[in-house]
Amino acid sequence: MALVAAALSALCILLFPAASARADTPLDLDSGGRITDTVGALGHRRGQVEAALDRLHATQHIQLYVTYVHDFSGRAAHDWADATADRNGLGPHDVLLAISTSGRQYAVSAAEDSGFRQDQLSTVAALAISPALKEHDWAGAAIGAADGYRAVLRGEPVRTPLIKPGSSDPGGDGLLPGDRRVWVPVAAGGGLCLGGLYLASRYAARRRRAVGYPEEAAYPLVATATPAGLARMAQPLTPLADLDVEACRNLVDTDDAVRTSAEELHFATTQLGPAATRPFAEAVDWARSELADAFRLRQQLDDAPYEDEDVRRHALDGICSRCTSANRRLDAESTAFDRLRGIRANAAALLVRAEAAARALTPRLRTAEAALAAVAAHCPEAALAPVARHPAEARARLAFAGAALTEARAALAGGDAEQAVVSLRAAEAALAQARTLVTAALRHVRELTGATARLHAALRTMADDAQDPRHVIRTLDPLTAARSETAAARDFIATHRGAVGCRARTLLAEAERRLAPARGDPAEAARATALAHEARTLAERDVAGYNTPTHGVGAALLGGIILAGLLPPTFGGGSTRGRLGA
Repeated sequence: MALVAAALSALCILLFPAASARADTPLDLDSGGRITDTVGALGHRRGQVEAALDRLHATQHIQLYVTYVHDFSGRAAHDWADATADRNGLGPHDVLLAISTSGRQYAVSAAEDSGFRQDQLSTVAALAISPALKEHDWAGAAIGAADGYRAVLRGEPVRTPLIKPGSSDPGGDGLLPGDRRVWVPVAAGGGLCLGGLYLASRYAARRRRAVGYPEEAAYPLVATATPAGLARMAQPLTPLADLDVEACRNLVDTDDAVRTSAEELHFATTQLGPAATRPFAEAVDWARSELADAFRLRQQLDDAPYEDEDVRRHALDGICSRCTSANRRLDAESTAFDRLRGIRANAAALLVRAEAAARALTPRLRTAEAALAAVAAHCPEAALAPVARHPAEARARLAFAGAALTEARAALAGGDAEQAVVSLRAAEAALAQARTLVTAALRHVRELTGATARLHAALRTMADDAQDPRHVIRTLDPLTAARSETAAARDFIATHRGAVGCRARTLLAEAERRLAPARGDPAEAARATALAHEARTLAERDVAGYNTPTHGVGAALLGGIILAGLLPPTFGGGSTRGRLGA
């Protein structure tokens, strides 16, 4: 009887449509794909739209959903699109293009952390979507949107799609509910279905009696399909422990991407000047800000673990979302960065510049070694421990850079431009870390010398003026100590990032965050100092458990100068930073 009632209800809906049947409230998207076409707008061009959506997802990992409806049921277009996106659980990797065919209205719903800038969305709308809709090219609007988003994320110009004018009222001349051509065959088919159901129920009843089942035996009701639009929401949630691991992995990978991008940006700025590289510096700053927010959420979870699983899941999702956003921004600029820098076309000149940088670092390294030896006679071993190995590690990075530069020169001589680029980038990354290690050692010596001088001056003042010792202690700058400890942890993690895990990086990020208000707050400065010290301690522990030699290729792996495939990373996020391997 329930099946019969359902069938009759369906027939009633088909045969007697309500007057407002074509007013579309926010709806469930088609669970079978990314296109929900309620008005038949695409026709035979559906395959072309699907191909464009596939191109976008394959290259940029963005899933574009497109829906065509007759109207937005009196809502503003953006409100309708946002409500539909919320109803279907679209996330930061998803973008919804909603099109109303009755008034050629449309709206794009993208999360704030989608990785798209507002000017990028506006450019795609103006150049790739609106021109197609003006000519009723419903498929062209979707194709233009997909290719336009792909272009802006690749740093390429947005192009207007090839426009093919279409019907101004798709579905208006088609078969709609209530049309005689619809209800006659539907009614006939429905009658056959009802007759079949009746015969099947009579046969099933006879079988139950034959095998001894009671007539009123209860059977569990099992849903055979997920309602449209809820398929993704019905998927089982990632176990919380797995999501925690994923969040930590995202933090480590994104931190590496930001650091590598900043290092290569330094070489590009030296090569081309700050004006030419300003857009990329802005991208690095933006990604660094997103990453800082993600680390802040991680620190909050570590400081006060939430017992409520939903709250913790929301925080972990926020971490992953911000990391994705940071990576997308860097990925979006990678192609333009390559074009600006022209490392392949300018390989010979960049090789000469890198060789000069390596030669300049050698005497600075000897100066650092001499300075450490000089203060070692007056300082306890513990005072020098943070940088004691820096000169040796800098020398290992320099040796790796020298070998890579030799390979690059040989490759250029042999006409192998691709190998020359790979070797040159590896050399640049090694030189950046050697410079960091040498600078850190020299800075540590200056800090020790300066701290000794300030302490002696304070003690003389106390002796001469009979001052309160507590006042003397307050005159010693806690902010300087916080900056020193944080810089030491930052340098160590940057030059050993191939081995350093999530927790040490999170503590460093928290120390850096607390440095800003610490200027007028000694307690905040002390907290930053403690966090940085703990970050350095954990990072050293990670490195100690990293069973790789600290010279040659082992040193390069330890520093993240080369990836597991022995190829160097470059400017970009997770999707593009390993592109030299391609």
